[in-house]
Amino acid sequence: IRVKEESEVIEGEVMEIEIEKYNAKPNDPKQTAKCLGKMVLKTTEMETVYDLGNKMIEALQKENITAGDVICIDKGTGKITKIGRSFGKSKDFDAMDPNINFVQCPEGELQKRKEVVHTVTLHDIDVINSRTQGFLALFSGDTGEIKNEIREHVDMKISEWQEDEKAELIPGVLFIDEVHMLDIECFSYLNRALESEQSPIVIMATNRG
Repeated sequence: IRVKEESEVIEGEVMEIEIEKYNAKPNDPKQTAKCLGKMVLKTTEMETVYDLGNKMIEALQKENITAGDVICIDKGTGKITKIGRSFGKSKDFDAMDPNINFVQCPEGELQKRKEVVHTVTLHDIDVINSRTQGFLALFSGDTGEIKNEIREHVDMKISEWQEDEKAELIPGVLFIDEVHMLDIECFSYLNRALESEQSPIVIMATNRG
């Protein structure tokens, strides 16, 4: 399912990044150095200086953000996405990596609302809603048994999102090989599941004549 939501983002070209390291307790050998800094972002119409904390600096370093990059920062999650390299910096070097994506400097305001699309499976949503540590269960594989009440609640919520045009259902494909090994109870369960509007396309295969 594709879920659409509007997020508040900061989008602009990085003009300058200044980072300073300091020790809050210089006499403590176990104390790790912390970072503070400033970043100048601009669009075609405005330019603003932002203060940077330790986590934001780590995120910038992880994405290898430098002056001349065009970036997008999700204010809700703090996630930084490098959109590309500004065309204004394309003349600074004689040789450039052919994989670099050059983009125009963003227009308008630095802060804007942008539609973000998340693609998840119905099973993922079931797992997250069925356990207190549901999100972690997705990574551990320990999903356990999901109650019918949970599935029905999720189905109702998905239907509401579809009516409000917040979500789009994309039918998946379930391939079952050696289908002759299934018993009558399995076929009965599949038959009930296929009656749902959110059921996937089912393809069965067997080598028995």
